[in-house]
Amino acid sequence: MQKIRNIAIIAHVDHGKTTLVDKILHSCAIFREGQDTGELILDNNDLERERGITIVSKNVSVMYKGVKINIIDTPGHADFGGEVERVLKMADGVLLLCDAFEGAMPQTRFVTQKALALGLKPIVVVNKVDKENCRPEEVYEQIFELFFNLEATEDQLDFPVIYGSSKQGWMSTDYKKPTEDIFPLMDAILENIPPAPINEGTLQMQITSLDYSSFVGRIAVGRVARGVIKENMPVSLVKRDGTIQKSRIKELYTFEGLGKVRATQVDAGDICAVVGIEGFDIGDTIADFEKPEQLAVIKIDEPTMNMLFTINTSPFFGKEGKFVTSRHLRDRLYKEMEKNLALKVVETESPDSYLVYGRGILHLSVLIETMRREGYELQVGQPQVIVKEIDGVKCEPVETLIVDVPGEVAGKVIELVTQRKGDLLIMEPKGDLQHLEFDIPARGIIGLRNNVLTATGGEAIMAHRFKAYEPWKGTIPGRLNGVLVSMDTGKTTAFAIDKLQDRGRFHIDPGVDVYEGQVLGEHIRDNDLVINLTKGKQLTNMRASGSDTNVRIAPAIKFSLEESMEYIQADEYIEVTPQSIRLRKIFLNENERRINAKKFTNQ
Repeated sequence: MQKIRNIAIIAHVDHGKTTLVDKILHSCAIFREGQDTGELILDNNDLERERGITIVSKNVSVMYKGVKINIIDTPGHADFGGEVERVLKMADGVLLLCDAFEGAMPQTRFVTQKALALGLKPIVVVNKVDKENCRPEEVYEQIFELFFNLEATEDQLDFPVIYGSSKQGWMSTDYKKPTEDIFPLMDAILENIPPAPINEGTLQMQITSLDYSSFVGRIAVGRVARGVIKENMPVSLVKRDGTIQKSRIKELYTFEGLGKVRATQVDAGDICAVVGIEGFDIGDTIADFEKPEQLAVIKIDEPTMNMLFTINTSPFFGKEGKFVTSRHLRDRLYKEMEKNLALKVVETESPDSYLVYGRGILHLSVLIETMRREGYELQVGQPQVIVKEIDGVKCEPVETLIVDVPGEVAGKVIELVTQRKGDLLIMEPKGDLQHLEFDIPARGIIGLRNNVLTATGGEAIMAHRFKAYEPWKGTIPGRLNGVLVSMDTGKTTAFAIDKLQDRGRFHIDPGVDVYEGQVLGEHIRDNDLVINLTKGKQLTNMRASGSDTNVRIAPAIKFSLEESMEYIQADEYIEVTPQSIRLRKIFLNENERRINAKKFTNQ
């Protein structure tokens, strides 16, 4: 019987989780000599590589000194908290990774809280000690304080700490004495993380994540909590609501290195993938055929935001995407719900619109971005926060916002946040930066990042996490400026853009197809202005040859998907296709907009 350790790596965004897993895989000789593996091996979908963040948790395993270590890489964003919560169920211990300069950040706190509540044993890794201005001792004290505040047990407070730099590939118990490799960390895992317990009895295994293969369909991944699971074994699937389906296991796989290996049986404590079970959901229990016993159902934090997803109705629909009908949209959203636990889809009165509930703007934008890459065309409305009535009082989600910014622009940030009903709680120096903490309604965060980055010259570091539902804070001012809206359909001309530059800033270049009702730029005043950018220059021979002026156009301001989501107002949509992101008015015709204007002002 081989010894097993199950360990999850948790950290704030960009503190080096995935890089550390790379180094562990390399140093435990998972790869052949000379095999080209590249960087960030586990961030294997394009979106993760482009953004440099982990979105979906991954499992790998390595052998070290005869012990199998299952490593689970988790996302750092609170928006993907649903992903983290279920994955921690598979672990016996956690590696808490912390940046030696930034220290414990809000998302670290969020995940650590979940891990300590599950009674997992932590090992703290203070990473990036090769950075200038780093402060390993202070960070260590900060983490101890964090654990204490989160009501850790005596055993959890007695955590080992390892210092190092995963980029340079070394770990040590003393940051002043760099070593040659990361084996001190591996030894600490063997010494401190308890081996996976072997529970005798009938089979119990909770499905905590999904895999998908185009050959065999959906694959259930989870950890065997009790008993033994075998190939061809008849089992019961206990659903979340307690109903039981009879089923049979066709194939079993365990994780080895980066891949999976076929197995005939898997014992308690190991993580495995099961093929052949139909109709399962995350949180269901695979149990004994005759006497099924259910494990406690995983609770997931509720969504705090929703957005309207609808089919593309613009004049350009169907030109760029493969999937454009409401049936395609519906099937894709329901498929996403199977594996994305924190997501909820609700049908609306209109047959081609759906309300999608998620944990935050990033959570929803990753879904939209994934869909457009798969060839979908859709339109999304302005993100709205979910309001609840608690004890007869109207309440809204409030978040804790943390901003680290250079001291000379801290005043601007405080001003911007307080305009949006934020309360300043803490202001203290942190290295050469000012560390600010606020409580702010989730509504106030929509659109805030752009303004803060503009005001601080791009130097602010922002992070936020959900705190609680609190009484409604009142109205928050929206976008201050109106927009420039197209009057006509056609190609934009440099001549027209040049003549209208004093009216505002454009989001669009010359020579681009636009349609009536499309948002082309931002107006300098607070009302919307309808303009014609398709008008060319009158070419007659009545003009003197020397009177032509050169056209000088300021570069267009291009928005990313998240920036667009934060920018639009209630009467606007974002049109998302595989090749373009366009902003538009819901009512394209100007007369219709006037007739329906009252609808949006009352919101």
